[in-house]
Amino acid sequence: MMTEDMLRSYLNTLRLDLNLYKDSIKEVSEDIINEGYSKYPIFIAHQEDVKLGEVILDRDELGTNFTIQASTLEDLVSKNIILPKNVEKFKTAYKDPLVQCCIFLVSSNGAQFIFVPYELTKAPENPEQE
Repeated sequence: MMTEDMLRSYLNTLRLDLNLYKDSIKEVSEDIINEGYSKYPIFIAHQEDVKLGEVILDRDELGTNFTIQASTLEDLVSKNIILPKNVEKFKTAYKDPLVQCCIFLVSSNGAQFIFVPYELTKAPENPEQE
């Protein structure tokens, strides 16, 4: 389980990468929506081996902290990461994908969904604000 301090630490590190990645992530998000794959793009951020979605930004190639993989709500439901009974709740919580990206932050300490505005460049005081 990820504590609030762990989450804050991951978010601060991830934020540095997202400042570099945000345009690429936004473009992939728009492509997923515009090409009809899903209305709910989800990006998996991780530092370990994760078998979800497709790699779009590799940390080893880019010299960054996190690898980002693109997926969708439908894919995460099919893999039981989001349970079918929670789909409507997730859709209600989902933010505008043209303004914020949905990140599934995966670490050895657990995983958590966060929504990060593309234009956010500084750390919020409270990670729950995202």
